Amino acid sequence: MPVTTKRKTVLWSLWILIVPVGLFFVYQKYPPPEIDGWNLLAYALFFIIACLMPMNINGSSTYLVQWATVAVFLKYGIFIEILFSQLTVFIVILRSRTSEPLSFRIPFNSLMFFTASLSAGLAFFAVGGQLGSLNIEKIVLYAFVFQFTSFLVNQLIFYYYDKYTGADPKFFSVDMIWDLSITLLVFPYALALYFSEMYIGLSALLFLGIPFFIMTAIMKMYNSSEKINVELKKAGDIGHQLAARLSTDEVLDQFVVQVADLFKADYAYVLDYRDNQLQMLRMFENMELQKPTVPPVRYNQGIGGKVVTTNAAIIYDRKSQWSDIVTGHLPIDTESIMATPIARNNKTEGVLMLASRQKYAFANHQLQIIDILSTYFAVSLEKASYLQQAIAISERCGLTKLYNYRYMDDQLQKNMVKIGNGELDQLSLVMMDIDRFKGINDQYGHQSGNDILIQLARIIEEEVGGEGICARYGGEEFVVLLPNYGKDLALLFAENLRKRIEIHPFEIVNDLGTERELQIINITLSIGVSTAPEDSDDGMALIRNADRALYIGAKQAGRNKVAAYAK
Repeated sequence: MPVTTKRKTVLWSLWILIVPVGLFFVYQKYPPPEIDGWNLLAYALFFIIACLMPMNINGSSTYLVQWATVAVFLKYGIFIEILFSQLTVFIVILRSRTSEPLSFRIPFNSLMFFTASLSAGLAFFAVGGQLGSLNIEKIVLYAFVFQFTSFLVNQLIFYYYDKYTGADPKFFSVDMIWDLSITLLVFPYALALYFSEMYIGLSALLFLGIPFFIMTAIMKMYNSSEKINVELKKAGDIGHQLAARLSTDEVLDQFVVQVADLFKADYAYVLDYRDNQLQMLRMFENMELQKPTVPPVRYNQGIGGKVVTTNAAIIYDRKSQWSDIVTGHLPIDTESIMATPIARNNKTEGVLMLASRQKYAFANHQLQIIDILSTYFAVSLEKASYLQQAIAISERCGLTKLYNYRYMDDQLQKNMVKIGNGELDQLSLVMMDIDRFKGINDQYGHQSGNDILIQLARIIEEEVGGEGICARYGGEEFVVLLPNYGKDLALLFAENLRKRIEIHPFEIVNDLGTERELQIINITLSIGVSTAPEDSDDGMALIRNADRALYIGAKQAGRNKVAAYAK
């Protein structure tokens, strides 16, 4: 549920009615004992350091201030503990990375901590707890009541808040188990801190605090290292998967989707840099690839332009850092951005841009990982490009650029399988041959004949469009495969093509003439049509049938005709 102005107004109203007023009554009802200013300052510094050194547990930052909270309460009571809890709220909110506005988080968390502190303190006194006691058995019991009540109230607040906002509330969740485990883990430290400080004074904060904070720092570095190792392993897996892609489109699609998933980005874009422009190649938004509709911009404009001109990666933690330089397409709810150049042979050829709705979504160490991924991507893209060129050469006629016989035969067999299993109802094969083509070569030269073949290939492509497959069968013969074309529709297509060729002016240069002048000549086609499954259920038989129709039904009948195979 989005944070609306109404919700923020309600929260601030509740905060004003509850927190300041509640603090006043708490002070009146449960005033703190005599306070040593230096002692209180030392505890405040202890709290601040604990808030500045969170541990990463279960994928999120956890602030282990409970042990200090319990010790402060046992010595100074509810009022001072509430003040310290509110200090914790302020520091944690400023350090946390979330998309929710401060105007919502401050009153919500302040109310939650105030309610938990007050409830825990009242429970402590209700069971007979006393401040400043050194009776170990009673302090252990009463302090546990305080700690567990605080934990329980927190969980209930989160549960009912999720229920109110329409989320799926689960009281016994993984997060609850982690919170309970942490509560039980730090409880002995809280008692040790309280008793040590009561017996030996402020030096107890040093004796217990320094080892604890060193351990926290080591755990934080370890967790950070583990996270980097996990991301590096995933980057390696992505690199291997990219290398296995056979086309540039597959490489682009897989790269943008998997990188967005690795870095938990809400949006991902790949920009191509060429001809002094940045052109959008891929857009990943709303968990799926979108059709790029963003117009190109100058190479030095926007965030992508900054990456190109500086040849350096960039991280923006919040919108205010980049809102004045963006020119292209970015969703309005974008906050964090990470962008890096995509280079090949030490030359920048594009930009990868990741964006998130959350502030502070990206970390500096991820720049190194994304740089590795960009290298994998550039190499895989180049490899796929070379492979596509090699495949195109092996599948295409070098002269006409139509598909060759080998490719056409492969597609014919695949379509016949589809006929057999019911994926296709009909398949028509149209075979055509240029009438008296040998005479053209003899009269004008073979290069002139090649010019006619090239021009004819373009016309056939135009007529077929996306309806079928065009191929040069050999010499002056061409074949068109038309999936889901019945015989009548295929004959209509062939007749329209024949009529167009009959009146089309073909331009050639007479290689055998003395002046090599430009000439216009006309040609005609003889065409044969065969259809599966009515004429045959075998691919080679379909070709023979169309060839038979071409020569017997069209050539021998006078040429410049269309004939259908008949059993």
